[in-house]
Amino acid sequence: MRGGAFLLVRDSLGLGISLGGILLLTRLLGPTNYGLYAGPIAIVLFLTVIGRIGVDVFLVRREEDPEPRMYDQAFTMLLIAGLVLAAITFLTLPLLRLWYRESGFVPPLEALLLVVPVSLMTLPAIARLERDLNYRAVALLELSGQIVYTSVALTLAWQGFGVWAPVTAYWCSQTWLLVRSCMISGYQPRLHLSRPMFKEIMSYSLGFSISQWVWTSRLLVNPLVIGRYLGPDAVAYVSLAIKFADLLGFVKTATWRLSIAALSKVQHDYNRLRNAMEEAMGLQILASGPVFAGFALIAPYMVPLLFGSGWDTGLKIYPFVALSYLANAVFSMQISVLYVLKHNWNVAAFHFIHIVLFAGAALILVSQMGLFGYALAEAIALVGYLYLHVKMTKIFRYSYASAVPWLIAFVPPLFSVYLPLPWKLTLWIPMLLVLAVRPQQRRQIKEYSGYVLAWRSA
Repeated sequence: MRGGAFLLVRDSLGLGISLGGILLLTRLLGPTNYGLYAGPIAIVLFLTVIGRIGVDVFLVRREEDPEPRMYDQAFTMLLIAGLVLAAITFLTLPLLRLWYRESGFVPPLEALLLVVPVSLMTLPAIARLERDLNYRAVALLELSGQIVYTSVALTLAWQGFGVWAPVTAYWCSQTWLLVRSCMISGYQPRLHLSRPMFKEIMSYSLGFSISQWVWTSRLLVNPLVIGRYLGPDAVAYVSLAIKFADLLGFVKTATWRLSIAALSKVQHDYNRLRNAMEEAMGLQILASGPVFAGFALIAPYMVPLLFGSGWDTGLKIYPFVALSYLANAVFSMQISVLYVLKHNWNVAAFHFIHIVLFAGAALILVSQMGLFGYALAEAIALVGYLYLHVKMTKIFRYSYASAVPWLIAFVPPLFSVYLPLPWKLTLWIPMLLVLAVRPQQRRQIKEYSGYVLAWRSA
């Protein structure tokens, strides 16, 4: 419970810092400079996920406490992975220059590539803190990284550094996290290579890693597809819509991080596992739906006022991005169960289907329909969840009764950005009807409120 409290508090504070930072940064940079940063950083974040190769997950979940040499082995593997990925990407830069119609994406990417090994080298120290259940230190560490990034980016942007303001800020924040995490955890990095340790780590983490690699490849659609056909301004609009959804869904993200540990405690009792999953599906939607829908109601007035003229273009794709996040809120519990039951390859297969649908649709539609083509690609990718449902029902039957009413309630208001007042208010009628005729949903609100109060008091 205390781990959940610290994560929730951290994410709450991080939400405020991130929203404030994005608000000021986008006003100072404008869509073009922000897009020239958003495209390369998406590629770098994808490379960072690839380079993790599940090492941090192995360190945290290993039944026996890892010996010091195991942490050194992990550090060495991550350093090598980061350097190799950065080198390979450097070699592909000529191809990227040919792919992009706007060459301004490449110089920031060159500057950011060497951050990849820096970010990866942080993971053993953080894994050591998580292994010791020191969630408070992890929460404060990640929060301090956000503060460093935001303060440096805003200072340099104010001085007119343009795209190089967030690039420099990312370098500073990742370097800070590496140094500070080692200081707090007491870990002193050393190089060590052992074939038995390598085999032990990779045999555990490979299936989990591939699943994560495939899913994270969706980050590449914006810089590679939108960047090629629509340019940096459009990359900025899509990036901002995604950032809104990420920030507004912070509660779902925090609870998912804890769900695998919670579900693992009942993994041998399918009845309890099913009941926990069904309950969590509804609560996940309840945690995200009101925030996503409420933002859609006020965003057409808030975004131009706070972020400046021109940024409201991104609001046209926000409903589809938010819809994708709500669907993921429902099915993230199935994914958690599959991970707990060690069905990692089924999750990887679902991720592959989802990405093929999403990236394929975007590649076809964006060139023909612009930003709306990206929005439709988000909707088309939802078909992939059918595969996940089929795989779960082969393990045990379950019900969506706790989740579907909330989807009926909160999906229509997402599209209020397309309607003027007072018509957009009519999209909230389904929510009123759900609350009026569904006692179960009213009970869920009380239950969710109890969880929130428990987190606050933990």
